[in-house]
Amino acid sequence: MAPVFSHGDLRLYLLNLLDESPRHGYDLMQALSDRTGGTYTPSAGTIYPRLAKLEEEGLVTKTVDGRKTVYEITDAGRAEVAARAGDLEGIEAGLADSVRLIADEVRGSVREAMKSLRADLAAAAQTDRVTSESHARTATAAEDATRADSREQLRRAEALVGEFRANVRADLRTHLAHGGTLAASVVDDLSRTLDDAARALTRALRG
Repeated sequence: MAPVFSHGDLRLYLLNLLDESPRHGYDLMQALSDRTGGTYTPSAGTIYPRLAKLEEEGLVTKTVDGRKTVYEITDAGRAEVAARAGDLEGIEAGLADSVRLIADEVRGSVREAMKSLRADLAAAAQTDRVTSESHARTATAAEDATRADSREQLRRAEALVGEFRANVRADLRTHLAHGGTLAASVVDDLSRTLDDAARALTRALRG
């Protein structure tokens, strides 16, 4: 997945945010998350060293307000923002492209995971149905074997669902930890697909 900000762009974008209004560190992190649609949420370890560098360069100043440190752009910082207005337009355009690409990647990953889940559930349901029909024509011993096999298939299906849940959860958490986002539309797609899979499984079991 491509980075949201290219080298040096984050520094300029921080100056641009401070040109809008003074902000404390957490406010800057939240603003970056908001401006990127939640696809990029920087850590304190990313933001504060850059703010310290901007302060060293005389582009921002900081004041302590209670327990918060508020950063404010200087005249020199405003001059740099004005001089690099064209660069800022390019950054904004790049952010829009990055948000679209990341959202497409998340939707694609969820769709692939849903396809795999539907196939696994359908296979488990088909195996359970065929086994049950075959053993239903046998004696009591065979019926007992069928019930045992059905319980095994149930454990298998539960294991498949559990593995899918764990994999999707890990993928999404890793995506978010790397600065990604999870749009409401993606979750809506996930909900609809799971509902479809559940209905398909119900029809297969009743068939």
